[in-house]
Amino acid sequence: MKTDLIEIFQTIRAGMQPYEALGFTSRLNSENEYDLWSEKNIVLLGRERNEIYFAGLKVLKSDVTLHFMLLYTNPEVRDMVHPDLLKLLKGKSCFHIKRIDDILMGHIADALDKGYKIYRQNEWV
Repeated sequence: MKTDLIEIFQTIRAGMQPYEALGFTSRLNSENEYDLWSEKNIVLLGRERNEIYFAGLKVLKSDVTLHFMLLYTNPEVRDMVHPDLLKLLKGKSCFHIKRIDDILMGHIADALDKGYKIYRQNEWV
């Protein structure tokens, strides 16, 4: 079980980085922030956009936040996220993580994979 926030951040970021090779771009990649964007022209929620946020990670004072945009744009996706991960959800799309083990990382990886597949299906990436 990892409780050091930098280790938690690095563990999750390592699970997110392969998505850069699958069409996402990282605009922030520092020691305490990381994000992924799709830079594609799409229509989302009735508006034309030339980009869409996928996910982001940030080290705060007491936890690491994982923003997962798909939960905001498609609330029904919540049903696809493991209940143990949903317990960490604050607000519509932000998980607050204070400790991580292989099981929780597996739930995060699964959510990201499902999110990626939905982005592909909707031609957002």
